Amino acid sequence: MDWLNRGTNEIFPHQPDSHNPDENLVQRLLNSDRPLRVKLGIDPTGSDIHVGHSIPVRKLRAFQDAGHTAVLIIGDFTARIGDPTGKSEVRRQLTEAEVAANAKTYLDQVRPILDFDTPGRLEIRYNSEWLSALDLAKIQELLATMTVGQMLAKEGFAERYEKGNPIYLHEFLYPLMQGYDSVVVEADVELGGTDQKFNIAVGRDLQRHFGMRPQFGLLLPILIGTDGVQKMSKSLGNYVALTDDPLTMYSKLEKTPDHLLKQYFELLTNLPLDRLPDNPRECQKLLALEVVSQYHGKEAAITAQKAAEDLVKGGGKTQTDVVPEFSLASVQFPAKLFFIVSASGLCKSSSDARRQIQGGAVKLDGDRVDQVDLTFQSAADLIGRTLSVGTKRFVRLVE
Repeated sequence: MDWLNRGTNEIFPHQPDSHNPDENLVQRLLNSDRPLRVKLGIDPTGSDIHVGHSIPVRKLRAFQDAGHTAVLIIGDFTARIGDPTGKSEVRRQLTEAEVAANAKTYLDQVRPILDFDTPGRLEIRYNSEWLSALDLAKIQELLATMTVGQMLAKEGFAERYEKGNPIYLHEFLYPLMQGYDSVVVEADVELGGTDQKFNIAVGRDLQRHFGMRPQFGLLLPILIGTDGVQKMSKSLGNYVALTDDPLTMYSKLEKTPDHLLKQYFELLTNLPLDRLPDNPRECQKLLALEVVSQYHGKEAAITAQKAAEDLVKGGGKTQTDVVPEFSLASVQFPAKLFFIVSASGLCKSSSDARRQIQGGAVKLDGDRVDQVDLTFQSAADLIGRTLSVGTKRFVRLVE
């Protein structure tokens, strides 16, 4: 079962336990007389899913391809509490409207990964369906399955307690409610990142409490971001979003640090790891081409690769149909270039844009701009030109 082990960090329990003395996950997969129910929960705490989030979704697809049922839970209720895992302070609680807005495109973003078409291979559930209906008696029953000491053993809670940082009672509900999801959907396996072991184990305990056979937990690595140092995160800017256009996605991935290439291939593709090119640069290009193909198709990936090569060469030879566009209609002329760079979203602020110009990172049609206060009198001077910051961020300026 190579598909099961590829990119898998841990499967627990590792060995048969007292509740299932003759079984481990491989045996259950081989001996079950029915498809297993494999759960993955995604909390819509933001609007975009990045390739790091895609790792458990890809594993869910592997279970589908092996004949099992994927149970994708959109955590529209749990997202309003917020997973406290790995947080040094309480998360801001989202409103129902904020969560609904974030969740709106989630299914579209994972559609290229999962099998939505084969009957019986996918269930999509929203946990507000059952969690919003819990009464006080049921909540009391859930709370009574754990002690404060057990909850404080959770990574993050223990650190916050030792430092005297506040821990709010509603945060204790999160692992219990995520665990209760496993009870409701009758999960046989739950997928998650390595930081989700506590939450998945709570699901096992609750299933046992309600007289069910406990699920197995399958943990997957947390992806290091494109900076090669910290975990992939939108807030850190080291991410590749599933909604990125082909050129942006390709340009980010083709700069993957050499030491991360094997992990990216293992976790983000199905390519054989023993057949990769020896040359790191060729590996980078193959990785970018393969991942872009998954989300945008092979033709768009090839076009993006050619456009990226043209941008590096300069001279404005970019194939404009794959470059994101920025309308100059919102800019009041005369306008300084650093303001346009900021307004286009290529930099976070005007001051950041000025720094990028001073550092030589800003180009127009491949030509470096070194005048911080360069001013354009009208949009006509810029329409149709490609504006770039560094080697990963591009826009084509349009009316």
